[in-house]
Amino acid sequence: MCTLLPMLTLYVGALLRTLTQKSAWTRVFPPEFQEHCECNDYGREKMFALIQFLCQRDLHQDFYIPVSITMFLVYCVSLVANSIVIILISHRRQLHQPMYIIIRNLSFSDLLFDTITLPKIIAKYWFNAGSISYYPCVFQMFFVHYLGSIDSLVLMLMAIDRYVAICTPLRYHSIITNKLVTIICYCFWMFNGTRVSVISALAAKLHYCGPNKIKNCFCSLTFLIPLACEDQTFLKTLSYIFAMVVLLLPLSIILLSYILIIIVVHSAAGSENWQKAFYTCMTHLFVIGLYYVPRVFVYSISQIAFMVDANVNVLILCLYTYIPHVASPIIYCLRTKEIRSVLISQKIFDSKTNHKVSAVQLSS
Repeated sequence: MCTLLPMLTLYVGALLRTLTQKSAWTRVFPPEFQEHCECNDYGREKMFALIQFLCQRDLHQDFYIPVSITMFLVYCVSLVANSIVIILISHRRQLHQPMYIIIRNLSFSDLLFDTITLPKIIAKYWFNAGSISYYPCVFQMFFVHYLGSIDSLVLMLMAIDRYVAICTPLRYHSIITNKLVTIICYCFWMFNGTRVSVISALAAKLHYCGPNKIKNCFCSLTFLIPLACEDQTFLKTLSYIFAMVVLLLPLSIILLSYILIIIVVHSAAGSENWQKAFYTCMTHLFVIGLYYVPRVFVYSISQIAFMVDANVNVLILCLYTYIPHVASPIIYCLRTKEIRSVLISQKIFDSKTNHKVSAVQLSS
């Protein structure tokens, strides 16, 4: 994960340069022309316009304030909540357990995803920086698919962890160890990076000479490759196969794990076992629902060729992308006994420390 930080630093630096100086896109095309232009290819200097919400021009400005404030608050909450989870799990020895290592990977992935995408969305409304050049767009697309599918794999690992903990509790600590979970998470990051690198490299080789408008909040393969002038059949097929591997396969394993959990717990005598297992899995099931249900809904609509308004489509995408990133760390902090106790003990420790410091100052 540390290898991603230099790439993230370069991206943030490029974004800051875009905000501090007037872009070449603005110098060449006036704002009135940018809304409707369909430009020819300018080599690797091509600029893409992130349209986001397609409102009427007289209503467009009215959306700037609420949308930008909402996105800014979402980013702040995600930044603080996920950072707290990462710091607590990293520095508290009692949280050095397999389940919390998995949660830390999920929080890191969500935090990095929001840092890659949300500042650019906010910049559109605050600085009128709604365009993105070719290479930053490909860079952003890489991380969108890289980090998005990491979440799916991590949730699958959570389901397997719950299955072993509930169905074979006596063997849990011998099967699921910190070392094993760390190695699996590392393999997830490496495998996913290789997979998305292949897709991004193929997408980068395409010749983009058609419309430049990306009807989305950020660059993604689904919205970018239709703008290419070449045949995209192979790339679409390959990306679809990869998507099934990292989305449908984990979902199938998650469903199978919880079906087996229900069967095992239901066959056990006593209602206390059922209630305890349900309480243990409820947090994870809620996070899984936030992640998968909107995606299944969007996929179902696309398959039946049901026409959805472009604004509604972007809104749904934002909801199922960012709400889990904000909700997950809050849910884990509130519903997980160990994390909650660490937060309470940390608060008590800090208050005692402050009282001691005050007493020393008064005595002196």
